[in-house]
Amino acid sequence: MKKTTAKKKPPVKKPEEKHRHIIACLVDNEFGVLARVIGLFSGRGYNIESLTVAEVSAEENLSRITVVTSGNDMIINQIKALLERLVPVHKVVDLTVEGPHVERELALVKVAGVGEGRIEALRIADIFRARVMDSTNNSFVFEVTGTPEKIDAFIDLMRPLGLIETCRTGSIAVGRGKESL
Repeated sequence: MKKTTAKKKPPVKKPEEKHRHIIACLVDNEFGVLARVIGLFSGRGYNIESLTVAEVSAEENLSRITVVTSGNDMIINQIKALLERLVPVHKVVDLTVEGPHVERELALVKVAGVGEGRIEALRIADIFRARVMDSTNNSFVFEVTGTPEKIDAFIDLMRPLGLIETCRTGSIAVGRGKESL
């Protein structure tokens, strides 16, 4: 009698989990810097979920770029290393791993409605502390600020009430405590 043995399959490696990261960069406020940062992401096929840019110091001619992206640890470390090598970049901080931080986003949400739907939209806006920025006989424009999850929840609740349009700023974030970027 021949004994058969089952072949063992090699263990399957699980791909590293992708995590959402908020990366803040302090850069020179000059022509082409944003294009170079975006090119770094697109050239390697990395997705930018959110991007905000604003001047933070006119005297020092500095801007702050906040990028929200996802990736495993290796990809995020590569992104940070590549950003740090760009000449006009002064500092790169991954706020997600540096410690506690405050993250906010602003959205303008246009909702059409009459009658009971209009009243319900106002009730929900009050719960979310959204402000009415514009009102007509058949629509509202709400301003809502908070975490991206809060903005998503507000938009989801407005959908059945006549959501027409949304406009979002993207996330901004700052680390807690006395240290600065």
